[in-house]
Amino acid sequence: MYILWIMIGFMTAYAIRAIMGPSIWDRLLGMNLVSTKIIIIIAVYASIQERAYFLDFAMIYALSGFIGIIFIAFFLERQRGGKK
Repeated sequence: MYILWIMIGFMTAYAIRAIMGPSIWDRLLGMNLVSTKIIIIIAVYASIQERAYFLDFAMIYALSGFIGIIFIAFFLERQRGGKK
């Protein structure tokens, strides 16, 4: 059960990074890390409660989060005009 509190602590640190990031890419990375920690929390909770169907929720959340991050990164890159 302590692992859940540790993951929530990490998630809080990453959320602070997402809010206070100096660049939009740091914020995007912070949100991606928060999403990853949520998936881990769901998987650990499913293991503790012995309910395998929660893993389906974790997988759906992971896929939607991945696609969302890709679209946001693509949109931001197009907004910038592909310049370095």
